[in-house]
Amino acid sequence: MLKSLFIQNYTLIDKQEISFENGFSVITGETGAGKSVMLGAINLLLGQRTDVKSIRNGAAKSVIEASFQVTSPRTLSFLKENELEDGNDCIIRREILASGKSRAFVNDTPVQVTLLKELGEQLIDVHSQHKNLLLNNEDFQISVLDTLAANKEERNAYTNAYQQYKEAKKALEKAEQEAANSKAEEDFLSYQLEQLTEAKLQEGELEELEEEAELLNHAEEIKQNLYESYAYLQGEEGGILSNLRSAINALNSVSHAYAKSQEWSERLNSTYIEIKDIADEVESDAESIEFNPQRLEYVNDRLDTLYSLQKKHGKDSIEELIELRDELKAKLSFIENSEEEIKQLKAKVQTAFTTLKAKAKDLTSTRTKSAKLVEKEMVKRLVPLGMPNVAFKVELTSLDNFTLNGNDSVRFLFNANKGIQLQELSQIASGGEIARVMLSLKALMAGASELPTIIFDEIDTGISGQIAEKMAYIMKEMGENERQVISITHLPQIAAKGKAHYKVFKEDNNDLTTSHIIRLTDEERINEIANMLSGSSLTQAAISNAKELLKN
Repeated sequence: MLKSLFIQNYTLIDKQEISFENGFSVITGETGAGKSVMLGAINLLLGQRTDVKSIRNGAAKSVIEASFQVTSPRTLSFLKENELEDGNDCIIRREILASGKSRAFVNDTPVQVTLLKELGEQLIDVHSQHKNLLLNNEDFQISVLDTLAANKEERNAYTNAYQQYKEAKKALEKAEQEAANSKAEEDFLSYQLEQLTEAKLQEGELEELEEEAELLNHAEEIKQNLYESYAYLQGEEGGILSNLRSAINALNSVSHAYAKSQEWSERLNSTYIEIKDIADEVESDAESIEFNPQRLEYVNDRLDTLYSLQKKHGKDSIEELIELRDELKAKLSFIENSEEEIKQLKAKVQTAFTTLKAKAKDLTSTRTKSAKLVEKEMVKRLVPLGMPNVAFKVELTSLDNFTLNGNDSVRFLFNANKGIQLQELSQIASGGEIARVMLSLKALMAGASELPTIIFDEIDTGISGQIAEKMAYIMKEMGENERQVISITHLPQIAAKGKAHYKVFKEDNNDLTTSHIIRLTDEERINEIANMLSGSSLTQAAISNAKELLKN
């Protein structure tokens, strides 16, 4: 239930706070007084897009805040799931900044507008005149049947089956497309794989071949330089090792007389051993290196093959070529096995479709029962509203395909007079008749839904007199059972039936026009309804008539 509404710096409203009650309340005021401004503020709290132009001139931001009392288990669960709960209280705030940005809060926690919309749909239903066009909307007509059928379990079961069917069908289509594409390039893939397989690729091979090619290309030069190095190390005359041995012997000969020479001798001996090892390795490598034209030719041919494959496939390493080879194997394996996989996917699609048809049938069954109830109840409700000869039929037929809503097609057929064939409601009903039909539908749905607050914005268009009074009684009845109904109206017959009466009016102060909303006292209410009855001149007869309306 909407407990209070606070608006600051929003279009014509400077600062306004108003409290609301449960039951049936009415809001009146002259055209242009600001009723639409207040309604616009409420719509912003329900997630409607903001407009920086709505900020009152000279203000830095607009603030709109509403306080709700929440009793619906569904809404309380929603708040808890999103970590927004605060007992049974729910405070929604929307701020529009002069920079063009906007912010939304639920119980002082910042939230996204999408969440605000989802929450708002559980708190308030704002029914304005243009929403009468929903009567021509098949989704709305189906929602009427579903609300009255209380078929949430069947709808969820169907929705799950529909999603599973769509996913299975999508997987099949993807597999068939991939198989078709792969089949078209199977020969090319096989040729590429054959080349890569015949190449017998090995990780690290390229680097080893490049190193070997470098060695073979410079074999003579390397061999010559290694022998020359060995000669410097091990040569009989002037070789490093020969000189080192002579130095060691000289130091050893005086070690008995000069102690330090022993230490030097030992150090030189270690150096001698290390250099001798190096010399032996140099000699061994020099003897093993041979120029091999046949081997060089093989290495160069192998390198040409690997370089060619890298260039052809746009790869930078043998490892990437090996990865490509494995991918080609997997693709060709898929092509070979795709027929079996597609067969399995087709079986899944068929199973999902069978389940979908069964769940759709269950859903249709609930709607068929609901349609009969709607037909009966709508006639029952419309006859007292000035349609003694009304006929109302819900035409429920099966579609050739399945949609997210099932495979049902719904049309509301209507006529208000004898001797006229039933036609689609939107094509035959007048504005006043549509208003009465929509109110009756809303009243019918209200009893089956958990929606705590309904706001009617001039639903009484095209209505007057006794019919308006009967519509008021319907709204008053809707406001019972812990529900809140607020009607924005121009009709005194409806205004008189409200438990609480609010008035919207404008004031001109210097260069500014300000809109206000107040709750009327009993005396003020008499005068307001009298003015609605008589127009600009307030007569005693109008006052007496207003008192009579309020009394009744």
